Order: sequence, then C-alpha cells, then structure tokens
Amino acid sequence: MFVLFEEAGKHLAGRILSEADSSLQVELDSGKRIKVKAVNALLRFEKPSPADFVTAALKLSQDIELELAWEFASEEEFGFADLARDYFSADPSKPASLEQQAAALFRLFEAPHYFRRAGKGRFKKAPADILQLALAAIEKKKQVALQITAWAEALAQGDCPAPIREQLYKILFKPDKNSAEYKAVVEAARASHTAPLDLLQKSGAIASAYQFHYKRFLFENFPKGTGFPTLQAPAHKEDLPLADVRAFSIDDSSTTEIDDALSVKGLGTGTVTVGVHIAAPGLAVLPGSPIDLLGRTRLSTVYMPGYKLTMLPDEVVQNYTLLEGRNCPAVSLYVTFDESTLDIRETVTRIEQVPIVSNLRHDVLDSTFTEAFFEAAQTTPPPADIAWSTELTFLHRLARHLKEQREIARGKPENFNRPDYNFKLDNPSGQEPTGTEKVSISIRQRGAPLDLIVAEAMILANSTWGLWLAEHSVPGIYRSQASLAPGVKVRMGTKALPHAGLGVKSYAWSTSPLRRYTDLVNQWQIIACAKHGRTAALAAPFKPKDTELFSIISGFDAAYGAYNGFQSGIERYWTLKYLQQNGITELTATAFKDNLVRADELPLVLPAAGAQGLPRGARVRIRLGEIDEITLDINGTVIERLDVLADAAGQDAEADDDEDAGLSAGPISIAVDLDEAPADTQAAVSAPA
Repeated sequence: MFVLFEEAGKHLAGRILSEADSSLQVELDSGKRIKVKAVNALLRFEKPSPADFVTAALKLSQDIELELAWEFASEEEFGFADLARDYFSADPSKPASLEQQAAALFRLFEAPHYFRRAGKGRFKKAPADILQLALAAIEKKKQVALQITAWAEALAQGDCPAPIREQLYKILFKPDKNSAEYKAVVEAARASHTAPLDLLQKSGAIASAYQFHYKRFLFENFPKGTGFPTLQAPAHKEDLPLADVRAFSIDDSSTTEIDDALSVKGLGTGTVTVGVHIAAPGLAVLPGSPIDLLGRTRLSTVYMPGYKLTMLPDEVVQNYTLLEGRNCPAVSLYVTFDESTLDIRETVTRIEQVPIVSNLRHDVLDSTFTEAFFEAAQTTPPPADIAWSTELTFLHRLARHLKEQREIARGKPENFNRPDYNFKLDNPSGQEPTGTEKVSISIRQRGAPLDLIVAEAMILANSTWGLWLAEHSVPGIYRSQASLAPGVKVRMGTKALPHAGLGVKSYAWSTSPLRRYTDLVNQWQIIACAKHGRTAALAAPFKPKDTELFSIISGFDAAYGAYNGFQSGIERYWTLKYLQQNGITELTATAFKDNLVRADELPLVLPAAGAQGLPRGARVRIRLGEIDEITLDINGTVIERLDVLADAAGQDAEADDDEDAGLSAGPISIAVDLDEAPADTQAAVSAPA
C-alpha cells in the first residue's frame, strides 16, 4: 500500500511499512524512511508506483482550468476530493479517481491566489475582489519578467535601454536588487559571460569616462545636485575697527576663496609684528542658520582640475573673500617678534576690518621670489621696484626659522623631495569640463619660498589659536598625531593634543573658513574668545563635550576623505588623458614598493612587470600598456634599468605610501552580484524524494 502525504509544505509519496493510530512509517523511493502523522496522509493507493503516480497526477493537474474550477467551487470550505469529483466526474454521486483527486490537490495547492488553504487537503476559494488584485499582480510580475528579458537581450546586443541608462550609478553602486533594471543587467551579464561594467560600457550606457567618474561622485556625495538654493548672503552688522596695516594674500591665480592674508609692521625698529588675517564669515553666518546648514551639508569645497564645487554659495564667498582694494572683515592674529632673534614676544587676536592691498599670485611670482632671491636679500636690500619684496624677505627668514623650530620638536627634518603637480585645462568658459579638454601638467617643487611663507604663517596661526582656545576652556576641532611611529595616523578630536608630524603642541584648523567647515566652527569659537575673554566658555556656540562637535568631526572625516579620494582619482584620469594626448608610450620611473613604480615627471603610480624585487629607489624605463579610462588602470613593463639609488635618507616612507595610494588605481568596486541567487517563485509541488 502506498500513501500520498504532505510534509513541510511539499507533497511526497511512498510505501507504508507500518501504521499506528496516529502515525505511519513510510519508505520513500530513495530508501529513506520517515515517520508521517496520520493527519498528513491524504491519499492511499495500491498502484502504480509512487513516482509514476505523482508524475501522472502532476501532468493531469495542468489540464484543470483554474478560472473554471473557481467558478463552480463551493462558497464553503471544501476538500480536494470534492473539487475533483465536481470537475472530473460526469456523475456527481461518484467520486473521482485517485489520480484525479491527486491532480486536484496539486492544482489547488499551487494556486493560492484562487484557493486559500484551510487545512491539510482543505481549501476555500478567494473572494472575487481579492482574486482580481492577485491576478493583476501576477500579470504585472509576468510583464516585468518579460521586460527584464527584453532589456537583457538589448544589453547583450550592445544597446542600453533608457531606464537602465538613467539608473546606471544606482545599479552599479547602490542597487535595489529587486528592481527590474538591476535584474536585467545581472541576467545579461550572466548570459553574455561579460563583466557588468564592460557590458554597460559596450552597450553605450557609459558614453564618457569623465562623466562616469564625475557623476558617480555626485551620485554618492551630492544626490540632490550641486546647486545652491536661493538664499540671501548675510552681511556682518558690527562696526569693526579698521586695522592699521597693509595686507596682501598669496594664492594661485585660480583661487577665488581667498581665506588668508598677511601683513608686516615695524621692520627696522627691532620689533616686528606679523599679522595673519583670516576671512570672517563666522561674524554673519551663524550656527543653525540656512547658510550654516548648507556648509554643514557639504563640509568642504571639492577641488578638481579645471573646476570646483564650493562649500558656500558664491554670494557668501564674494562677501567675505579677501579681495584686494577692499576693507574686509577678518579675524586677525598679531604675533610680535624680536627682529633679531625672531623670538615671540606677544600674540593678540582682534576682530576688525583689514585693508587688502594686493592679491599676489604665486604662479606668477614664483620665478621672481626664488631661494636665490631671498639668499641675496640677506646681504643686499631687495630691489625697491619689486612690490612687497622687503616684507616677503622678512617673512621668508621667519618661515625658515619657524620651520627649524618645528623640526627640533618633530625630531627630524621635513623633506620636500616630492613635487606638486598643477593641472590646467584648456577650458576658457570655466564651465564643468567634458573630459576631452587639452590638459597640461606642470611641476611645482614643494616648499617653494612663497609656499613656505604661507604654510608657516598658517601653522603658526592654527597652533596659536588651538592653545588659546584650550586656555579659555573653549573646545575646538583639533588635528593631532601622537608620534611619528609607523602606522600612527593623524586624528581629529576636541582636545588640544600635540601634532607630532608638524612638531606643534596643538593644531586647530582655523585658517580656511570659506573652504572647510571645521575652520568655520573653530572661527566661531575664536570669535567668542576674542569678544568675551575668560567668560568665552559660556558664550561660545559649542560647549565642552558637545555631541554636535563629535558629529561634525565624524561627518567631516567621511566627506573630506571622499572628496580627496575623488580629487586623486580625477587627477589620475587627467594624467592618463595627458599620456594619450601627447602620445607618450614610455617614461622613466622609480621603484618604491612591491611591483609599483612612480613616474619621475608625472603624478602617476602604476604596476610594472619586471619591477618586483627591485630595491626602493631603483630607476627604470617603462613601456606603458593600454589605458582603461573607466577603471583608471594602466600597467607597464620594465624595458631598461637606469641606475639604483639608495633609500632616501630620512624619507617618511609611510607618508609617501599614503600619498601614492591616490595615484594608483585598481578595478572599480561595484555592487552588482552575479553570484546572488535569483528571487524565483518557489515551486508549489516537489517531486518525491
């Protein structure tokens, strides 16, 4: 005797070995023996074999028209045998065959939208309105499946459907894995045995490599777009005193957010006062204001070759940028030095208007204010016809002194043996680049005299104000580094801790409030100290242990890392573009880690076959391979060994490796998972084990 029974939502059939009041011992065709509750035994039969019986019943079940069965099914609860009798038997008084009963059971079980399950072998037909909704959903699912198949076929044939093109970045990086667009890409990639990124590129979804990188960045970091809402740019209302100085800034010609300027008074008197003047949007942009919320959303200006996305609206920037010819509101740090020894005698912070006399541009003046110029000026007064030469000569002497003092605290000198690279696009309109512009790359040695002057002045201001905030028990946002030991990173926090890398007792970013939100926050705190003195802790916007500060630090860390990563990536794109535009197929490089080499005259790190095992510092000639503008990948082959240089003495190897991380690139990580099991509907009937 055989039995058809239900077990864990499946219908199985087997031979009855023994039977008790409440259970049966059943042997399946596989030889497995299981205990079946008597209530789960639905049909008993003598022939054919269980496998043949189930196969025949499954085949017959497909002949049952669900619409017809639903029409004449009882409004009350019924059993599968009742439906089989009404559907198959010409004589209602005669039961249907066992095979017909099993077919009815299978058909009812697999159609829950028509018939609800009411118990083992028991059913009740669904209400008409619920049935219509269910049928509509099934039809919609069917149409979606057909759409997925059609899209997948189009992708495989090299044609990207518009809905997939519109969802490109979401599909690749933050997909809804239940969406039809995502499933179509997965299906097409599987069918064509093509990586999703390659598939989308070949199908035309990625028409421009530059737009791919830029729009991916916007998708992840500016999902609401890059435009600013229409807001009134606030102006400060305080009657500020006018500083008795002549200030000048030093920036690149492309800089529009001029945050800082310098002044020098008292040369030749034995006591010289240097003013570090910082643009003061914090006087009018108040915490919690609409402009503040914009700044807190962006947290920093985003830089890229030929373009930038500013942290604050241009109207605000123009109100507070230190533009020449204007008296600009500023937070000024005055540091008085002994002109001979350069010892600090006094520091004073003031809120005032500062006359900005000149906006100097270092890309214009670097060729004038060289190391040789300043060396000569130590013995011979600089030419009177060169503007600001006297002030800059003193500031350069001071900068070298400040750097030497920091290096003593640091424990070893800073090395500027790596150049900076300037990217310039042939883009007269100044609009968002297309990625096809002609690019030029120039080298600017780190630590150039004008750079050194500005850098040391800003370090002096940031470290002085950091200690000043701590003296007033006013929290700030600090950058600190416990030591120069390998692996010890720079961290951000709210306490004035030493920065070993800079060799200062504390360091609070405060000199770029138009470009970095942390600096704007610190400016609010500094303004409170300048206005309220020892009671500043009560008046400052942020109090000790303020959770808002920690939230700002967390958000800034994430955003700043993402922005810097994007800048490095997009600069790598333009470097690869430079190679293509200039037909460069070979270059000289220096081995520095594993099989990686660093180009000598370009900001480019790449893997090179034949570089593995070379000593750090070995110089080689590389033949370049193919460029992939999407993955930003390029490799090379060592074709000639030029010479071997010893490891650079005193070089901060780890710092170099950190910087080079942005110059190299590997495959782009996408979120399309080809190994993910498709979300298929579970079959209602399983074949017997």
